[in-house]
Amino acid sequence: MSKKKIFVSGFVIVVLIGTLFFAFSSKDVTSYEAVNNYDRDITIYKSGSCGCCDVYSSYFRSRGNPKTKTIDLESLQDVKKKYEVPAAMESCHTTIIGDYFIEGHIPLEAVNKLLTEKPNIKGIAMPGMPSGSPGMPGAKSGDFVIYAINNDGSYIEWMRL
Repeated sequence: MSKKKIFVSGFVIVVLIGTLFFAFSSKDVTSYEAVNNYDRDITIYKSGSCGCCDVYSSYFRSRGNPKTKTIDLESLQDVKKKYEVPAAMESCHTTIIGDYFIEGHIPLEAVNKLLTEKPNIKGIAMPGMPSGSPGMPGAKSGDFVIYAINNDGSYIEWMRL
């Protein structure tokens, strides 16, 4: 067999393997399609002096949806009260996306799941400011526990990342 035929055969095999790899790979692993394609308002309410909120906002815009708006407020209590965020679930910023609230430094995987599944809940929350979560410094030290806030104000564990 000539060198040209060996080269062409090898090239065809590499192209076929690459095509099969991309055809059968999961788009959900790295894609936030529901967040990327969301065409209604996404607003992050935060304190003007909160540095981690600025980092989270940049994360949301760069990896999630570039049309995301950020509004600085002196107090977030009116926003949390309006959307009925339970006190035990509060964090340093509140994101409103459609009819849902997203409380805290929640990874986009969870936001994408929320927008894809569209559960009958008020929102999702990850209370506090967990180390290593989007916008927070430090290493991740365990699962991020994300809660679903039901329409009656109760909450249950929704997912772990």
